[in-house]
Amino acid sequence: MLTYETWQEPTIVFEQEETYKAALEVLRWSYGEYGEEIVYACSFGIEGIVLIDLISKVKPTATIVFLDTDVHFKETYETIDRVKKKYPQLNIILKKSALTLEEQANQFGHELWKINPNKCCEIRKMLPLNEALSGAKAWISGLRREQSPTRMNTNFINRDDKFKSIKICPLIHWTWKDVWRYVSKHNLPYNPLHDKGYPSIGCEHCTQPAFNMDDLRSGRWQGSDKTECGLHE
Repeated sequence: MLTYETWQEPTIVFEQEETYKAALEVLRWSYGEYGEEIVYACSFGIEGIVLIDLISKVKPTATIVFLDTDVHFKETYETIDRVKKKYPQLNIILKKSALTLEEQANQFGHELWKINPNKCCEIRKMLPLNEALSGAKAWISGLRREQSPTRMNTNFINRDDKFKSIKICPLIHWTWKDVWRYVSKHNLPYNPLHDKGYPSIGCEHCTQPAFNMDDLRSGRWQGSDKTECGLHE
């Protein structure tokens, strides 16, 4: 049986049809290997929409976890509602922090995302994901190598020492055009902020339209040296 230890990473960059087949192959292997002990942590950005559709073809009752920080755009929450209607069998969970925004403000100060964005991400994303992955052996992510320099070395199957898990990234070879072609071809619902200059969408306070389309995450945490929330570092 193919396991993490025996998985061989392909070294080629696939053509469009091959990227699709490779993603499905990785997902079939993942759910076959880990069964109910795998979780998809989804931000409901455009890559997430693609992965949800692919996962629905492999595991229609899969568990999808959204890290609900309580400060996402209203368009993001509306997109989640539309996805729930399209895929009623999927188990979509909105996972919140143990601290309310008021409790966080009382302990760490108001607008923590400005004062200490790393601490804010730890409280509202890192700790909730750690709880969501409790008991899970693996988790799925929509990372693509093209997204940013920090993600260029991502493989299909990755050992994740931070969460003591295996991180699976089926879309690593997909380009921005591949993603949009798939969404258009299958008429999938997506966050309308993508049409307004937001290629990467996080919390409302920390996300602006991208100023550099060669770096699709350039709209995240503008004015700081922060590039990741911590989930993928």
